[in-house]
Amino acid sequence: MTKQPPANTAVTDADLQQRVLDFLDGSSFGPARGGKRIDTHASMVFLGADRALKIKRAVRLPFLDYSTLERRRRACEEELKVNARNAPELYRRVVAITRNSDGAFEIDGSGTPVEWAVEMTRFDEKQSLDRVAASNTVDPSLATAVADAILRSHDQAPRSDGEGWLASIPPIIERNTAKFRTVRGLDAVAIDHLDAASRGSATALQPLLRQRAAQGFVRRCHGDLHLANIALVESRPVLFDAIEFDPVIATTDVLYDLAFTLMDLIHFNQDAAASTVFNRYLAGAGDEGLDGLRLLPLFQSVRAAIRAHVLFMKSEQAGGDDAVWQEAKCYFDLAGRLIAPKPPLLVAIGGLSGTGKSVLARGLAGLIEPPPGAVIVRSDVIRKHLFGASETTGLPESAYRPDIAKRVYDLLSSTAQRVLAQGCSVVLDAAYLQEAERTEIARLAATHGARFVGLFLTADLATRLARIEQRKGDVSDATREVALKQETFAIGAVNWHMIDASGTPEQSLRSAGISLLGVLGEH
Repeated sequence: MTKQPPANTAVTDADLQQRVLDFLDGSSFGPARGGKRIDTHASMVFLGADRALKIKRAVRLPFLDYSTLERRRRACEEELKVNARNAPELYRRVVAITRNSDGAFEIDGSGTPVEWAVEMTRFDEKQSLDRVAASNTVDPSLATAVADAILRSHDQAPRSDGEGWLASIPPIIERNTAKFRTVRGLDAVAIDHLDAASRGSATALQPLLRQRAAQGFVRRCHGDLHLANIALVESRPVLFDAIEFDPVIATTDVLYDLAFTLMDLIHFNQDAAASTVFNRYLAGAGDEGLDGLRLLPLFQSVRAAIRAHVLFMKSEQAGGDDAVWQEAKCYFDLAGRLIAPKPPLLVAIGGLSGTGKSVLARGLAGLIEPPPGAVIVRSDVIRKHLFGASETTGLPESAYRPDIAKRVYDLLSSTAQRVLAQGCSVVLDAAYLQEAERTEIARLAATHGARFVGLFLTADLATRLARIEQRKGDVSDATREVALKQETFAIGAVNWHMIDASGTPEQSLRSAGISLLGVLGEH
């Protein structure tokens, strides 16, 4: 308990909060006694030995109002409520900072509450995903777990009619632009371009936004799902610090929520992880999710602009911190890049069973623009869905009859068309052992004005058999017998790029990348 001199004169809310912060700085939560303090534009977090206290900053901003003690109390209570769904293991309770009659402050004392805090279980702040992404590669297993956590959150999220969300988009763009015009050193032409492109895109996409709202894709989401708000707790990604101050801001299209994570992975040069999260999410979100892909350039760009906006404010609050300003500038530049995506690309990967098509597809998807990479469409997955089977359930030989194969390849092509039509790139993973199949997919790309690259993988029989025998829990039903039978197939003339896939996945990816760059360099 730290004693403060009694107040003889009236003090402002901000002045009283500063006294509370001084008290906490000197407590076991403060740096002088082994704790740690983290300041953001909207809050101060004090990290103790096994718990943390998060206090709302006494400010009024264009998008939030914590300017009174009562508003901060309600915000703390709402934060506890909205985060219980995603992170119950982190959020404990709302606790008062009290002041006794002699002026002394206490945490959860018997005196008069003068500030409120959210009490949380402390986790290792080095395990926030932004810190992980800044120093390490986000591996596929972690990226998959992140996508699954977001999917669970969206599945549980209450649905909305979407009217508030639709009305909020233009003001978000307007606030970002207004902020950027006050920032020293930003190029006025770049600001105008971002503003015009964002407004134009938001207007053009109104029919699709309304359609998705009617389909139930607008929900009470996390709302602020950048990497710093995803923590690894016992090696498991946990979504925390969801928006509590305004349900309208947090009630959005689920793809807008996902776009924050995708954009931030791209910011941290984790393109492969962004692609993995993206494709895993799409695989779990259902077939209807594919029809919202044209929203991603706008959604990702607005998310990058919001991050820039917040960090420019943080730099100002820190007296012009140049490192924070530079990070904000990187987000601003990213927003400009994301709103103007490159034309889509269609890549088809063929080859006999065991040549490594699926591994190469996953490796290539994150290298292909526009962000967050290409949508992977796999014939084996389509076949399982066609028969209503789980991806690891083996299908009978009758599921591989020529008429079924034609249906699978027709669905492969129609899915590619849906994705290309929305400006997204596609990687098709199928055998393509018939010349007619290869000709058709190249024709499809030309019809949609998409650039096309065909890759055909080769490997010796021993290598292919070894890989097939090592598979566990894979969607492919290929067996040793299938591989031996394929040796007798007449595949005809192959005018795709031939890739020697008998080496490591990294070698195959390198060879495929060279072929890809060669083709793209011609356009």
